[in-house]
Amino acid sequence: MNEHKPTFPTQGLENAEFDPVNPTSNPTMGELISRRFSRRGFLKGSLATTAIAATVSPLALLTAEKARAQEGSVFSFAEVEAGVDADHHVAEGYDADILMRWGDPVTNDAPEFDPTNQTPAAQAGQFGYNNDYVGYVPLDGSSEHGLLLVNHEYTNAHLMFPGLVTMVDGAPQQGALSAEQVDIEIMAHGGSVVEIEKVDGKWQRVAGSPYNRRITGETEMEITGPAAGHDRLKTSADATGTMVRGTLNNCAGGTTPWGTYLMAEENFHGYFSGELAADHREAANYERLGAPGNGYEWANFHDRFDVSKEPNEMNRFGWVVEVDPMDASSTPKKRTALGRFKHEGAESIVAPDGRVVFYSGDDERFDYVYKFITSGTFNADDRAANMDLLDEGTLYVARFEEDGSMEWMPLTFGEGPLTSENGFESQADVLIETRRASDLLGATPMDRPEDIEPNATNGRVYVMLTNNTRRTEEQVDATNPRAENAFGHIIEIHEEGGDFAATTGRWEILLQCGDPAIAEVGATFSTATTENGWFGMPDNAAVDSEGRLWVSTDGNSPSATGRTDGLWAVDIEGDARGTSKLFYRVPVGGEMCGPLPTPDLTTFFVAVQHPADGGEDWDGHGRPSYYEDLSTRWPDFRDDMPVRPSVVAITKADGGKIGMD
Repeated sequence: MNEHKPTFPTQGLENAEFDPVNPTSNPTMGELISRRFSRRGFLKGSLATTAIAATVSPLALLTAEKARAQEGSVFSFAEVEAGVDADHHVAEGYDADILMRWGDPVTNDAPEFDPTNQTPAAQAGQFGYNNDYVGYVPLDGSSEHGLLLVNHEYTNAHLMFPGLVTMVDGAPQQGALSAEQVDIEIMAHGGSVVEIEKVDGKWQRVAGSPYNRRITGETEMEITGPAAGHDRLKTSADATGTMVRGTLNNCAGGTTPWGTYLMAEENFHGYFSGELAADHREAANYERLGAPGNGYEWANFHDRFDVSKEPNEMNRFGWVVEVDPMDASSTPKKRTALGRFKHEGAESIVAPDGRVVFYSGDDERFDYVYKFITSGTFNADDRAANMDLLDEGTLYVARFEEDGSMEWMPLTFGEGPLTSENGFESQADVLIETRRASDLLGATPMDRPEDIEPNATNGRVYVMLTNNTRRTEEQVDATNPRAENAFGHIIEIHEEGGDFAATTGRWEILLQCGDPAIAEVGATFSTATTENGWFGMPDNAAVDSEGRLWVSTDGNSPSATGRTDGLWAVDIEGDARGTSKLFYRVPVGGEMCGPLPTPDLTTFFVAVQHPADGGEDWDGHGRPSYYEDLSTRWPDFRDDMPVRPSVVAITKADGGKIGMD
């Protein structure tokens, strides 16, 4: 989800307009959609009512032909009113309680949070910054007692540290970070494992739990799989190429069927600075990743983040990390078989033959959609037998065709163009340079592929494509149908035979996002969707135990859509298909992450990331937001407490199931 650079007054690493780094001329998703839809003759008969066509897009009209009234929806709740203010809001009849906030103690020896006396040691035991992915592992099969798993994606120094921003010539300006502040940032990255339980209907942390654990940018990790030990992963600190300190920019993630926690490393390039010689072995590799990103000041104090001093260190990031939350002393493992790119998510599902399939997007404009299929099969009766399944398997990249078909192409050394003639000497090289390998295979460039969710109920897969304002009219294709696509869309994949391990399938567009009242936007929500129900910039998603789709967003704002980000319920079946309803919205400046329902559907965990960031385009603040002058002090609303990214537990007041009567 995230491309922001964390320099004041921008909004972190999520949506900064980095230049696209895909050099190929592979047909893009927008070109494919355009060709496919123009051939279908979609508009025949649909535009007879010219007055309606002036305000609703043609595709929305087609959806409306089949849509009925709201009674067709599988969701039952009173919709939240879209808008922007300093607080969060949830549907009537629901409670939204703060469960964990930045700085709250996680480990059992962590101090209470003191924003004016932050230290690296304290932050190493406290809940990290910018909570993104949220997972849950039940203890004893319970939906009321389990382990909360949370990624901490990146930091916003101007919101974290007092005195960092000062007024210069009447405008706020961020100063340089100290060595201690950099080390606090490093410790605020990674993830948290927290034992939680519901007491008298309210969730709380279990103090003293042996499971409680912080994973940081300094936690020692093992590198496993085909790239482990390769020369391109060796550094002065690790001559073996098998150990690395820390994990960074963990965005969406996943939980495996055997109960481990997957942390997906996304915009790792932003932490590195320096330059490589044009003829260096890694120069083209790093250029394809837009690296170094120069987004942080860490290289000023740590040589490993300076590529001119440690040219291989960056190859040790961009992987999927597996953590055993049941053992707080275990060493996390970077599983190289799943490839190296800007991973968004690692959601999984067991295929009919017992192999496990993991889906992941490469979150950059004009990059690709992937899945990994294990060689071994899942053993539900022997957890230990599953613990290294992620070291052997096949990584695939998607190519979508304009006729609605698609193919998953294997990224296997020695097959097709993935040979020494193109600079690949082993499977390790293919995985280290996953993007370049995918370029050569002719994968379809997408509009920022983010979370990808398989649905065990209907056998389909949902791909969130956040946006791509860099796509031109010439780059429009079947699966990315809009130039200057500011609002994103959602693709629905039908794997062949309903088998998630299939290598062919079909695809459809579930939704083109944006305001359906503006014809040129081309949004395709059902006409049963209200003015509060439409959204832009789909990012994370969840499929609940009833097979229903929930979508969270990243990028809605006063200037972009007149609303904050939030969580929307989206109908995917029957007459109500394409109908969306707003369930929860975040405070100004925030991004909606998570989301995660418990197995029994009585709780929805959501993560609110970087609240108060920005503020210039909201008339309630109207100027840049920083520690001393915040657009909101959510969730504490105390003058002595800064804004704090938080995980929220949403429950129904009557204890019932979320979104159901």
